[in-house]
Amino acid sequence: MKFEIISDITNIETIAVGPGIRVLRYLRKTYGHGRWRKLKGAAAVRLPNGALRNVELHWYEAHGIGKRDIKIKRYLDEQ
Repeated sequence: MKFEIISDITNIETIAVGPGIRVLRYLRKTYGHGRWRKLKGAAAVRLPNGALRNVELHWYEAHGIGKRDIKIKRYLDEQ
């Protein structure tokens, strides 16, 4: 799903680090070695249909590599 993050990501929490990440092998093969962490946070996004929604995002991040594979996990506002 394509979407645009239009606000800062807030309430950032670490979900898993290193070997606790199920797709660690994929991350290293695709993006390179690093201290990978899985994180979650909340942000406002613009969906492809133009709707603005507050969502919970999950993504992977490593120092020097940055945020990768950002996904919408659930909508935080009712619509």
